[in-house]
Amino acid sequence: MTSILPIPWAADPAVAEPDVVTETTDETRLDTPWRVIVYNDEIHTFDEVIVQLIKATGCTTAQAEQHAWTIHTQGKDCVFQGEFTECFRVQGILREIQLVTEIEG
Repeated sequence: MTSILPIPWAADPAVAEPDVVTETTDETRLDTPWRVIVYNDEIHTFDEVIVQLIKATGCTTAQAEQHAWTIHTQGKDCVFQGEFTECFRVQGILREIQLVTEIEG
């Protein structure tokens, strides 16, 4: 036979009810500015990076060249900023050629 144990705080009014933690989601967090970072590597040529940046972000050749140079000299660069879903799309295109990327928010 199974017995039902009483809930401790129900039996003794001196025992306080446990704290209930509620989790809330912040839908606006996805809309805040996110950034796609590309890191330097020793695998890709400047031309490969430039072509992929243009394909992923729609930037001009001059802008892509500047990003490629910054990535090369500084080790990384923010190549795109926007909503998370757009950054995720851009990152996917950059990773088609295995560029090392990260989304920061």
